[in-house]
Amino acid sequence: MMSNLFSVFDPATSGFNLPLNWISTFLGLIFIPASMWLTPSRHSMMWDTLLAKLHKEFKLLLGVKKTNKGGTFLFVSLFSLILFNNSLGLFPYIFTGTSHLTMTLTLALPLWVSFMVFGWINNMKHMFQHLVPQGTPALLMPFMVCIETVSNIIRPGTLAVRLTANMIAGHLLLTLLSSNGPTMTQPLLWTLILAQILLLILESAVAVIQAYVFAVLSTLYSSEVN
Repeated sequence: MMSNLFSVFDPATSGFNLPLNWISTFLGLIFIPASMWLTPSRHSMMWDTLLAKLHKEFKLLLGVKKTNKGGTFLFVSLFSLILFNNSLGLFPYIFTGTSHLTMTLTLALPLWVSFMVFGWINNMKHMFQHLVPQGTPALLMPFMVCIETVSNIIRPGTLAVRLTANMIAGHLLLTLLSSNGPTMTQPLLWTLILAQILLLILESAVAVIQAYVFAVLSTLYSSEVN
């Protein structure tokens, strides 16, 4: 039963000895009409407004005073990629790439490694200061160094697991509810459909929130090494 339940996350479809499910990570971009990017519309204006707000917020977190968007481009793009994959996974029979640690760790680990390398090479004194919070008693300093080191090392893992777990949880609940549909009477079936609609709305919100959390935390980790 459990293997069947988790099989919805299995990248089983393959061709040319390659898993084709992962193509869904970027395949949906092909189906977005070119008019959305080339000509102004209500949807493109809403998207541009969202990206502008994210740029301002990420610029504030990074402490960037310049008006150019170069410093925040990486994190806005990261938000867009995760949001696109989370939202695409809500459609039936579409593989959810962000429900796999293979993808989430691929996003989180290189970012964290690059931040650490940059910080320790360019701001070594600042990085050492980060290991001991201000106001720590001298007796507790060795323990705080160990705690801060461990919490720093597990950051890419927590980023990846948080996103993966949230994507898996909602999809599993939808799968569990839908599997009981054929055995239900008609009144209960309508209740089940209503519950699934509400859960789908909740999952849509979770898709946006988790993309935002991932991008914001990555921005904060970047600001700490500067």
